[in-house]
Amino acid sequence: MNKWLVSACLMAGMMSSGIASANEALAQSKNCLACHAVDKQVVGPSLKAIGAKYAGQAGADAQLAQKIIKGSSGVWGGAPMPPNSVSEADATTLAHWILGLK
Repeated sequence: MNKWLVSACLMAGMMSSGIASANEALAQSKNCLACHAVDKQVVGPSLKAIGAKYAGQAGADAQLAQKIIKGSSGVWGGAPMPPNSVSEADATTLAHWILGLK
């Protein structure tokens, strides 16, 4: 079950620019999309909701990257997000992407 709750992480294929596509592919490769979709709740919150929650906060990208790496619980309800096998660079890329979703 915890493997399903991976990555506070990312996108279900709605963007088409090179960067968005690359980040979507990264999200897919890291299993983020098993629990998250861009614009609707699945097991975890939508990526747009995550981006909106942290928008404008100082250090949000670093905070979100650490949640992707280390997991978290209690932020979005009872379902915990487990730690993920993702590099700091990939987690930062995913965090920037999530924060940029509108």
